[in-house]
Order: sequence, then C-alpha cells, then structure tokens
Amino acid sequence: MIERFYLKEYLSFKEAELDLQPGLVVFTGPSGSGKSILMESILASVGGASCDASICESSVTWQIDEDNVGISNDDINVFKHIKKEKSRYFINNQSLSKKSISKVASAYLRHLSLKDFSDFKNENLLEILDNRVGAKSQKITKLKEKYKETFLEYQEVKKALHVIAQEEKKIVELKEFAAYEIKKIEDINPTVGEDEDLLQIKKELSKKEKVLGSIESANEIFNYEHLVSSALEALDEQSGFFDDAMNELRSVLESAQERFSALDDVDVEEVLNRIEALSGLKRRYGSIEEALEYKRQKELELKKYENIEVAKNDLHVRVEKLSAEVKELADTLSDFRTKALPAFVKDLNSYLNSLYLRDAKIHMSRVDYDLYGQDKLEIELNETELSKISTGEFNRLRLAVLALKSEFMSGNGGVLMLDEIDANLSGEESMSVAKVLKKLSKHFQIFVISHQPQLTSMGDQHFLVYKDGKISKTKELNMDERVNEIARIISGETVSSEAKKFARELLEANKCVS
Repeated sequence: MIERFYLKEYLSFKEAELDLQPGLVVFTGPSGSGKSILMESILASVGGASCDASICESSVTWQIDEDNVGISNDDINVFKHIKKEKSRYFINNQSLSKKSISKVASAYLRHLSLKDFSDFKNENLLEILDNRVGAKSQKITKLKEKYKETFLEYQEVKKALHVIAQEEKKIVELKEFAAYEIKKIEDINPTVGEDEDLLQIKKELSKKEKVLGSIESANEIFNYEHLVSSALEALDEQSGFFDDAMNELRSVLESAQERFSALDDVDVEEVLNRIEALSGLKRRYGSIEEALEYKRQKELELKKYENIEVAKNDLHVRVEKLSAEVKELADTLSDFRTKALPAFVKDLNSYLNSLYLRDAKIHMSRVDYDLYGQDKLEIELNETELSKISTGEFNRLRLAVLALKSEFMSGNGGVLMLDEIDANLSGEESMSVAKVLKKLSKHFQIFVISHQPQLTSMGDQHFLVYKDGKISKTKELNMDERVNEIARIISGETVSSEAKKFARELLEANKCVS
C-alpha cells in the first residue's frame, strides 16, 4: 500500500500531504478543485504519469526486487519524482529512469482509467478459473506444474529436432567442410613447440659457416698448450687450474662443432617450408595449440554429423513421448476447467447483475498448446466484443472480473486507482459499484474519485479536495465532516437538512457493509 503521499508546487497545489490507510480511499470535492491533478501526481511519483510538480513522493510498503533493480529495501520504500529543469526519479534516494521506476511500481499499482484489456487476457481468466478449481481440489495445482514442466521440455526437444533437421539439409556440405578443415591441419601435422625448435635451427643454420670457421681458428690454441704447462712447471706453479680451463674449453668447442656439423644433414629448404607452413597455421588460428584445438572441435563435429541420424531418431522418440504426455495433461486440465466453467460464468454474472449489467458469455475453445494448456477463454457482454462496449460497461465488467479474482486471493493485491468510475450512473448503479469496490478493498488499497454519495459513503477513508481562493488543498474528513460533504454532493452548495439526514443514514448503513 501507499502509506504517505507528499506533493509540492503543482498547478493549483502549493503543498499537500496525505497519510493513507488500507482499504477504500475516496476523494471528493467540487468540480475544478484539483482531484484529478492530485490523482495524476500520485501516479507521477511512481513513474505512471508525467507532471511538473517540484516534488511528488510516495512512501510504500512494496518489496523491491533487489537483484533486478539494484536497490536495497528499506522498512518503507520511498518513490520520488522531482522536477527542476528536468524530471528525475528516485527510489530510496537512488536515481532511476522513469521507465525503470514505472516497471517496479507496475507490479503493485494499476490505474484503471483506460481500456486496459490485461484483466481479460486468456492467462488471467484461466488463472481465476483454475484458482476456483484449486479451492476444491489441490490436484489442479500439481497438474499445472507437471504440465508446464512437460510442455517446456517438449518445446526444448522440438527445438533440438528442428536444429538437426536444418543441419541435415546441409549435412553433406558441413561434413565436407569439417573433413577439409581437419585434413588441412593433418597435412601439416604440427606439434606443440615445433615452431620454436625450427626457428632455432634456422638461426643456427644462418651462422653455421661462421661459427665452424671460428671454432677451427680457436683450436689453434691447443697447439701451444704444452708451452704454457712447461712455463708453469718452470715457475714451480701448479698447472691444475690451467689444465681444467683447457679441458672445459676443449669440451665446449667440440660440442659446438658436433652440433653445427650435424646440421650438414639438414635440408634448409625443407626447414624454411616447414616454418612457413606452421606460420600459416599460426596466422589463421593464433597458435599451434589453438590450431590443434580447432582440429579437435571439427573432429567432434564430424562425429556428430556422422551420428546425426541416430540422434534424430532418439529425438523423434522423445518428441512423440512428450507430445502424448502434453496432450494427456492438457486434456485433464481442460476437463477440470470445463466442469468448473458454468459456476464461473454464473458467479461472474451474479456480479454483473448486481452492477446492473446484462449477462456475459464466456466461450472456451481449443488452441495450440502453450504454457497454460490448450484452452482459450473469451468474454462477450451483450453479445458484443469487449473492444466495442462502452467505457462504463467495460469498467464495471472489469470490476466483476477483479471481484471474482479477489475471492481466492490470500494476500494484498496492491493499489488500484480509479477516476470517476461511478460517473453518469444512477443511484442504484452507483451503489452496486460501491459494494464491489468495498469487497475488493479487502485485498487492494483503492483510490477513487467520486461525485456520487453511494460510493463516497462506502469509503474507509475520505479526503476532501477544495479550493482556498486559487489554492487547492486537501483535508481528511471526520464523521461529521463526511456527513456535510455527502450532503453537498446530494443537494449542491445549499445543503438541506434532508440531505444531511440521508447522508448520515448512508454512512451509518455502510458501516456494516463488509
């Protein structure tokens, strides 16, 4: 519910603050006093309308989906719209776009001013019907869960089968391409690290002649080795260090000579061609490792293509099995609904009759399977499509549907905002609307603008919107003030004692209305 609303500087309003209660909240006042402006500003505070108010702010008990919205819940969440140079929207002082804040609020608040057909959508009507069945038997709840689970699996398997069918059309081309890609890499047959080894060989080949010439020249030093040994002996110096150094040098030069001499058997042209082939793979795939991984993936694809007929047959079997299960579950669901439909229609028409409307007809037809089964419900009023009935009839029919829905609601349904839903109705018709709204107010907080005493007298909370000079103001009315206001609605500006008496009688009588 909305617990508090604050408005500052909007058209004829300088400031308004409302402490709101659950149930049916009625706004009355003379024409032009600012009732519609106030209603519009409440909607604007949660992104449901546009206005130029400096501030319009609603404190609500709604729970925000923290993961999706990215805003933490407070004990009371505050929705705010501020207009300076441009409009800005906030929840708990964190900025959001108008679209985002409206999306959050739409889960809790509905404005029933226009011909919104959402209440007559098939899934909503089926939910009302199923809830009525569920009140007598819990079987339908488990049945719906099982049907939905089976239907979703059926959809997934059908999708997989469709993909295979599409692949099958070009299977020859896909197999040839996969085999071609595998062969390109197999022809080169690379190994990890091979490219680095070949580059090292290429480097050594490029300096082979120079290195071998240098080694040959350096070997001359060993022709004078004995002279150094003799000199050290003459000096009575130990020659071990010199012998060790010469032995180590001899080992290095011999090892290098063997390594470079071994390159005599290497085909330079073959090395260069191999390097170029590996470079081509690296240019295309990024590295030898990636080329080998690509080859592995193509081998898996080729295996899948070769086994596609087996997979296709398996999927066909699963589709047929799931299709039979979906049909069986949907048929059982339809049986429940078909049996419950006459009572559903009867109770709907009971509400419609109390609202002074003629009976509605509900047609149940079979459609393609979807998440809700195979049933489609369509409502006609006076044998007329909903799109062609009057706004007044449409709104009263919608109230009847909401009343049916509320019969099996366990919690609070949020906030309903209505403009002058009882406009141009007779006293009896207005009272019938008021009674339905009173019933709905057990599950919804309802804001309604009214010019009729019947609906006004049903309110759990009553605000007067009036002008003080050119300034619009609001006031929550006590019992005596409500009597005076309802009497004004009945008799006009000159309030008669008879009007006051009738107003008090209405209020007293409606205290007992549940």
